[in-house]
Amino acid sequence: QVRLVESGGGSVQAGGSLKLSCVASRKTDCVVWFRQAPGKEREGLARLDTTNDVDFYAASVKGRFTISRDNTKNTVYLQMNSLKPDDTGLYICAATSGVCGLSPRFMDYWGQGTQVTVSS
Repeated sequence: QVRLVESGGGSVQAGGSLKLSCVASRKTDCVVWFRQAPGKEREGLARLDTTNDVDFYAASVKGRFTISRDNTKNTVYLQMNSLKPDDTGLYICAATSGVCGLSPRFMDYWGQGTQVTVSS
């Protein structure tokens, strides 16, 4: 079992930045950040394969968001720049030791999420 705890959410104006953190109870092979917006499906935004440090981004955030990790702290970060009102939602990190993709169906463990609100 892996416990995931997110933090770093908040309210910002459009164009601003936030850095989210996801602390895991132990090392995992793959960590993915998802966004759950009201009335929308859960969307995979960025994933990091920690076995080879390969990252991948959804088109909606590519060039604005960066996923990274600190091995010493079992922590994965999501740096979010140039935020837009459409980025508003609950940001949830998830992990798996299986297929490392952006689909929720691949994930084994989920955090509770941290809320991000972007105002225009």
